[in-house]
Amino acid sequence: MDESVARRMWKVLEPLHAVTYFSPECLEAVKGVGLKGYWMGYFGGRGAPLGAVGPGVIEATFFGFHPARVQRAVPDAWAFASPESILRVRAPAAAKALRRVAPGIEDAAPDVVPRLGKVVGAADGAGRALFAANRDLPVPDEPVEALWQLATSLREHRGDGHVAVLTAEGLSGLEANVLASATGNVPAQWVRESRGWSQDEWDEAAGALARRGLVNGDGATEEGRVVKAEIERRTDALAAPPFQVLDDPEALYRTLAPFTTAVAKAGDVPFPNPIGVPLPD
Repeated sequence: MDESVARRMWKVLEPLHAVTYFSPECLEAVKGVGLKGYWMGYFGGRGAPLGAVGPGVIEATFFGFHPARVQRAVPDAWAFASPESILRVRAPAAAKALRRVAPGIEDAAPDVVPRLGKVVGAADGAGRALFAANRDLPVPDEPVEALWQLATSLREHRGDGHVAVLTAEGLSGLEANVLASATGNVPAQWVRESRGWSQDEWDEAAGALARRGLVNGDGATEEGRVVKAEIERRTDALAAPPFQVLDDPEALYRTLAPFTTAVAKAGDVPFPNPIGVPLPD
């Protein structure tokens, strides 16, 4: 399977998923079930498919967040809202946001959902905890909710593979963030603050990468850019196989791209963003 297909699909699926972190409907939904503050809403919402897990599981699977940021939210989140109560509102809120910012998505969803469902069904869950947890959730009957849930499953499938590649490269979560910002993928201050790292911790990680010849005072070195490009290529390669079940993945891309562009134009998901996903072509 052409790795570029997986990358193009990531560009259209990730922003559709990401409304859950940014759109007011989604932020209000997790607040409404009892979660306190943005980060408890983030960790509780994204972590709910895993069940009421401890902070160590969240640190390991989300990757790149400061342990203290996670520990301030988990396990306290489960005392305010059970994973089941969070899951009851998460997909409906995301679908409400998508219908607002991407008019017409409700008309496209009944055609898109079976195709995304085939891809999710073909994806291997081995070693992919977040993907497997999302895949095993019941697919909603409402088409836009189903589209969001399936996009979320595929987003986590790719993300789990990305973490595997980063750890195989010998990068910590913090070092992965530093390298990504050094190559221009994400603004350094934005990703540092959003992930909860201090400037001293960031500088220490940058020093470790400098000793490996991956970064310098001007950003990523040539070797660092090669390493980052190879990480992305391997991530694409791991994400690609499930899309083999589609007769015409490019047609699915063309169907979804206008809705992703609408999400970006609405401003719900910022570009650039801490996630590092670019706009679709």
